[in-house]
Parts: sequence; structure tokens; C-alpha cells
Amino acid sequence: MTTRLALAYSVSRPRFWIYTGGTYVLGYALGMASWTAFFLPAYTLYLLYFFFPANIFIYGVNDRWDGETDRLNQKKGEKEHYLVAAERHDLRTVLLLVAGFSLLLLVSQTPEEKLVFLLFLFLSYFYSAPPLRFKEVPFLDFSSNMLYIMPGIFGYLLASGTFPPALLVAAGFMHIAAMHLFSAVPDIECDRAAGITTTAVFLGEQGSLVLCLLFWSGFALLVMALAGFSPLALPVLLFPAVPLSLLLSRRMRIGRVYWYLPIINTALGGLAFAAVTLSKAI
Repeated sequence: MTTRLALAYSVSRPRFWIYTGGTYVLGYALGMASWTAFFLPAYTLYLLYFFFPANIFIYGVNDRWDGETDRLNQKKGEKEHYLVAAERHDLRTVLLLVAGFSLLLLVSQTPEEKLVFLLFLFLSYFYSAPPLRFKEVPFLDFSSNMLYIMPGIFGYLLASGTFPPALLVAAGFMHIAAMHLFSAVPDIECDRAAGITTTAVFLGEQGSLVLCLLFWSGFALLVMALAGFSPLALPVLLFPAVPLSLLLSRRMRIGRVYWYLPIINTALGGLAFAAVTLSKAI
């Protein structure tokens, strides 16, 4: 039991928990009528789910089906867990437990919540797993990463009973599309060697960074417009500044910059959460 729990923790990539858990929290804050909604049991239940079990499912499925590329990927074993053959049985057990728990949650959900939750599970599984394996199809790879926005939509729906505004969802999509594409650039060589054609492989490093710049610029403009062009929204310009700096500088390397993105996401997400929560409290 202890061994499986340790494996689950390692596979879940703790530094990336914020990408699902943080999205859920921000979506919930945007949808709630009052800050007292944080005391509802349902909020806590899904807070725990989207921070830990959800990430076990996303990255466990990824590790299960990415053996060929992981052998060539320098991140594995250094920055991320490298799944060895002896762990595959335990990983299968852990994934079945998480899947069973996820399906159990459907019992208490409204039809709208079920739709969003099932779409999250569908995209999380088939991003990596055959026969769909979206990660190997250019442009579908970053589009299917809408899975990371689904917790935010679910949180908003849970708190308000309605779906979030379309512009908010569009902003989230542009951000996560850029995030996915940016993270795929350091893997271009190992993906190409494994015969996988991602959008990053298809466009190359320069083309991918240009597309990231376009996505993050659109994201920044939408966020500032939705915030009424408040000075508090200006830090969002850090996102388009990252690919722009890489395009203009020969000294900066994306492989190093990539690992700072969780810090930027956490800091700016925390700022947005604080601003939204404070406005609801006032």
C-alpha cells in the first residue's frame, strides 16, 4: 500500500498540481456569489480531487503509454518520474482505483456537471492513450489540452449553477494551448526520434514560439479586457514576454525557462484568485 501511494505521488508530478487544482479554485472563485461558498463540503471534496487524484490519472495514463518517448527524454528520471517495468502493475492498480473514485463522484453531480467532468476524464485519458492519442496529432495535441480548463469550468458551474462566459473560456483555451505548445518544444528531438509528430515537431522551435506568442498575446488582451484594464491585470503580459524574449535572444534556452513557468502560473493565478475573492468579500 505504501509503495503504491509513493508511486502515485511521484507519477502525479506535484509541481504541476496547480494546473488542475489552481484552475478549479479560480473557476470556483469566479463563479461564487460570496466567499462563504468556500466552506461548502462539495468545494473541499473537488479541491482535493483536482489537486491529487486528477493528476494521478492524467500523468499515470501518460506514463503508461509513453514508454517509447520516455526512454529518450532527458526529463525522465531527472525532473519527472521514469516508469520502470516493475512498476507497471502497481500503476495499473492505482489508475483503476482513481478511475473508480472518479466514476463514483458522478452519482451526486448535476447533468451539466457530469458533462464537464466526463469530458475532463475523456480528454485526460485519450490525450495519451490509443486509439485516439491526441498528443500525436498536430494541432489536436494542444487543442485537447482543454482538459486543463475543464476543472475551472467545473468549479464555476459548481459554485454558480451556470457555465462561465464564453470569453473567459476562450482566454483559458489560449493560455493552455500556449502552455502545451511551449512545453512540447524541449521534447522536439526525442519526439522526432520516436516517430511522433506533435505540433512542435511539425512547426519547429521558431514556428512554435511564434504561435505561443500569438496565443499568449490573445490571452493577455482578453484577461485585461475582462478585468476592465485594471493595473492589477498588467502582470499577465509576462506570458507573451516569455516566447518573445526567446525569439529575440540567442542566449536564453527554452529548456531552462520551461521549469519557471509553474512559478509564474502559481504567482499570477494566486494574484487573480486574491483579487476575485477580495471583490466577492467586499
